[in-house]
Amino acid sequence: QVQLVESGGGLVQAGGSLRLSCAASRSIFSRNNMGWYRQAPGKTRDLVATITTGGSTNYADSVKGRFTISRDNAKSTVYLQMNNLKPEDTAVYLCNAYTGYAVAGWGQGTQVTVSS
Repeated sequence: QVQLVESGGGLVQAGGSLRLSCAASRSIFSRNNMGWYRQAPGKTRDLVATITTGGSTNYADSVKGRFTISRDNAKSTVYLQMNNLKPEDTAVYLCNAYTGYAVAGWGQGTQVTVSS
């Protein structure tokens, strides 16, 4: 069973920063690309950012220039550095591991709340 564990969420004021972490098992992490998604109440789960095993990144337009995804292969962990947070960034943030269109697993999510 794929285990992905997110952490780092919390309450922050608009303009503030948070860093999310997603720890995975070594076997899963080394073979898969990693992604961050978010889901606000009553809304769809939307892509935030992805990073391939080779380190190539991709971002949703809404977070470009503010968020940075990175991966530490030695720690089998993917990070999401979020700067200049806005109230509309409020959501549950989830990470996943995937190869192509096949998703290996999802984490349980971590809540991010941005106050105005």
